[in-house]
Amino acid sequence: MANRKLGKPSDQRVALLRNQTTALIWNGKIVTTETRAKEIRSIAEKLITLAVKEYENGEMVEKETRNDKDQIVKVEKLQDKATKLHARRQIMAYLYDVPETKSKDESKSDYKERTADKRHPVVEKLFREIAPKYAARIKDGKKGGYTRMFKLGPRRGDAAQMVVIELV
Repeated sequence: MANRKLGKPSDQRVALLRNQTTALIWNGKIVTTETRAKEIRSIAEKLITLAVKEYENGEMVEKETRNDKDQIVKVEKLQDKATKLHARRQIMAYLYDVPETKSKDESKSDYKERTADKRHPVVEKLFREIAPKYAARIKDGKKGGYTRMFKLGPRRGDAAQMVVIELV
């Protein structure tokens, strides 16, 4: 089956779907039209399935580093295997980066220090929170079914059918 055109040129359509898929994964639910939600559902399910299959694929590596007093210290760190890294990069290529907001009482330097290691918080959320939550579904033999749609009724103005799409 071909993708729906959604009444937009291809570049705008791709940007719209990337934006709404990112918003769905980041926020957990969004309100949109039914045809857009059906497209978003298929994309989000594929990305979540990819993350679920690879989220545990890492190994503990022991590295030697120097501390403040110039002493050698052994540190254990979880390192991604090649397949998880590839999956992470595939997801990062599709999803937009959502910058974390600075709180009112936080200084600019504190904000930069806090967000320095978090380059793609959406991808991190997908691998650290969403994937472990849905891992049991794949072990039970179920594939997909990570999203749910509720119809809200027609939109005022153009009567387009509105839905809420959310992660289960």
